[in-house]
Amino acid sequence: MEPDRTDRPDEAATVLLPTVREILRYDDVARALPEVLSGDAALDRPVRWVHVSESAQSARLISGGELLLSTGVGWPSDERELAALADQLIRDGVAGLVLELSDRMPTAPPALVAAFQAAGLPFVVLHREVRFIAITEAVHSRIIDDQMVALRARDEIHALFTELSLRGSPADFIVSQAGRALAAPVVLEDVNHQVIAAETLGAADDALDDWEHRSRAAHRGDGDGWLITPVEARGTRWGHLIALPGEPHPAGRSNVLEQAAVALALSRLADRDDDEWTRQSHDRLLGALLGRRFASESGLVARVEAAGFAVTGRTLIGAAVTVRTAGADAARVVAAALTAAREVGADALAAAHPSQNRGTVVLALSVRRGRPITDAVFGDIARAVARELRSPENSVQLAVGSEAPGIPGLLASIEEATELLGRADSGRGRTAVVHRVERRPLLRLVNAMGSDPRMQEHSEQMLRPLIEYDLANGGDLLEVLRAYLTHPGNRTRAAGASHLSRSVFYQRIALIEDLLGMDLDDGETLSALHAALLARRADGYPR
Repeated sequence: MEPDRTDRPDEAATVLLPTVREILRYDDVARALPEVLSGDAALDRPVRWVHVSESAQSARLISGGELLLSTGVGWPSDERELAALADQLIRDGVAGLVLELSDRMPTAPPALVAAFQAAGLPFVVLHREVRFIAITEAVHSRIIDDQMVALRARDEIHALFTELSLRGSPADFIVSQAGRALAAPVVLEDVNHQVIAAETLGAADDALDDWEHRSRAAHRGDGDGWLITPVEARGTRWGHLIALPGEPHPAGRSNVLEQAAVALALSRLADRDDDEWTRQSHDRLLGALLGRRFASESGLVARVEAAGFAVTGRTLIGAAVTVRTAGADAARVVAAALTAAREVGADALAAAHPSQNRGTVVLALSVRRGRPITDAVFGDIARAVARELRSPENSVQLAVGSEAPGIPGLLASIEEATELLGRADSGRGRTAVVHRVERRPLLRLVNAMGSDPRMQEHSEQMLRPLIEYDLANGGDLLEVLRAYLTHPGNRTRAAGASHLSRSVFYQRIALIEDLLGMDLDDGETLSALHAALLARRADGYPR
């Protein structure tokens, strides 16, 4: 088991405090012609305070992080005593030593210079006289001003995440606010190092690529610049909130991340069940896929793989499930479908369809290439859903799209399955009905053409009279035509699918023929209209 780890660097040093280098650039110091004798590489050490010391005895009173100013008037002259003074300063953690040269001490004592060089600490001499009080006043004013800025920033961060907690904001929004506050990618992962939510600030590929491997390494201490905070409450740890490297924050990066982690823990306590975060994650991923809300394919691949859904080197399959039982709970359908899919060794994402009726659940499966998923496997998934809902098995309908090698193909496969599910018959008398798009060649052809402008043009030319009529009159001609094409040669079933009486249905068909100037008994005409309706559906229009 990996050790628990919360990285918390000394942010007071990096956020609030000036460095030795900055102090040397102050006007009063610069006019004194500073010369750095040692510690060039340590000039960015933070200075916690500036202290004036003229004796070896007072030098013992420092507590670490001070920049010591001196004229050396009270220093010992013996080399061994000077070396002991240097050792004392270095041991107590002095940030640096600044010596004003004078007639009494025209050069820096070699023993001090040697000791500071060996320790790699800044030792600076001033070649002109300077008012030490001007330096201390300027530095201390800067430190106090920055502390006030930090206090205000901490209050703002506390207020932000407290408000998010009180409002019941979802995990992804809290993570997004943390990322924007830090101006750095922030990731919420579960205890298995799978991403639940992420704010990548447009750097999804770099931020989430090979996430599990990099995250495990960071938890072992190999994550350079990663900040890791557990998300836990009441003795339960649900995951970790991770900030990738970024600029300092006036409130402290650790403080921002910890406030966000508290808000996430409160949000988690308020969730309805233990799978809520996973369900929200799948909703976002499949919503982004189906809504085409992703900037690049590689970015979406990185995101879904970070969530535990392998894409590279896999065969992807889309499916859609509906339960024809009153009161069917989509959340339970999702849970049952995920469990059944994982039992057959497939990575899976499942969520209620973002734009279909609430009873439709979409499922994305990822399997190793060369390992087919048969109708029997999908039948097991459908039966698992029926058992979970305690519904008759024939109430579950599952449609399966084409196998695909990547994200664009997965999108087409899910759309095929959704379209097929809407056109499938009820399968009365059968259990756990599985419909395959391979048995619907026209649907496969139209989806394979995707958004080809020629197919779009064909759809517009064929259907324009019906679209314009429906828009002008609030009509349902497109739906009547869809029902007619779904049940060719059986007007009684088509009328039933349209929820119209036979006489009204026949009137609608006659009107469609008049508007189109076509004979709906002609096979070629029916095929052309069917392709046009499928293309309109594939182009994103609702059914």
